[in-house]
Amino acid sequence: MKRLFLSVVAVALSFTAQAGAQERVRLVVGGKSAVFYLPLSVTERLGYFKDAGLDVEISDVSSGARALQSIVGGSAEIGIGTFEHAIQMQAKGQPIVALLQYGRYPGFVLAMMTGKAPLYKSPKDLKGLKIGVTSPGSSTHFMAAYMLVRNGLKADDASFVATGVTSTAVAAARRAEIDAIVSSDPMMTLMETDNLVKVVADTRTAEGAQAVYGGPYPGGVIYAAPATIEKNPQAVQAVVNAFVRGLRWIASHSAEDIANLMPAEYALGNPPIYIRALTASKPMYSPDGLFVPSAVDTAYAVLKVFDPAVAAATIDLPKTFNDTFVQKAQAIR
Repeated sequence: MKRLFLSVVAVALSFTAQAGAQERVRLVVGGKSAVFYLPLSVTERLGYFKDAGLDVEISDVSSGARALQSIVGGSAEIGIGTFEHAIQMQAKGQPIVALLQYGRYPGFVLAMMTGKAPLYKSPKDLKGLKIGVTSPGSSTHFMAAYMLVRNGLKADDASFVATGVTSTAVAAARRAEIDAIVSSDPMMTLMETDNLVKVVADTRTAEGAQAVYGGPYPGGVIYAAPATIEKNPQAVQAVVNAFVRGLRWIASHSAEDIANLMPAEYALGNPPIYIRALTASKPMYSPDGLFVPSAVDTAYAVLKVFDPAVAAATIDLPKTFNDTFVQKAQAIR
């Protein structure tokens, strides 16, 4: 009888341990404190990953391009970045798949340094300038390069300088090391408030994205390699579920609520400016994570203009994203 009791207890403890066990998943992001990546921090700080049964390790690297390298190299399972990479990596024969679109618009801003602003009348005036971008090959670089090519110039008619994604970008502007910059909030709002820059193109809104790209354009996504999705669809689903929950929270809360949730250092020492940045950028976040119709087509059309590898490749667009997981997440409340 004692043996039977001990056996029952052992089984019960085993089930309890399994129920409490959390699956370890490695995420990577290129500049976590940038407003562009806000849904990741919201989801993490509200405990939604843990609620979904995940033990998440987040690596914060210097740029979206570096984050992509981590996924391709196998040091992380889930990347947070921009959709363009899914098309570009398919062209290189190293496919990744977007799983959720958390950014309805790209959210990047092109601004001239104040002293250079009077020289700017159109993107043609970017020729010969030094333009600060997150890093070469980043989506901030893509935006400026596309604007050059779309206006009859070559993608390398300007020189691109890596300025990072946080205070390093502001520092480069203060030191006048660049003539223009493409970046995201809160850096852009801070620089504009301090009269360091004048905004000339803004993709934080549907209208601004339309003006730059000629159509709806996807912003931030979460993505993974096909092998990761095939090997562990349950963990992938759990990550997507957590993100969708985070997006719903953002949609139903004010910029002040969001700012209060974030670490103090995200505000770059200026909480009121951070709240203004969140207010300006809040429309770009999807309320549900669903992919925006035709945005994928716009991204492909844009990349073909200035990326020779994409232009030369045969791209199977339906394989660049998988909406199965985010569709399933809609049923969870």
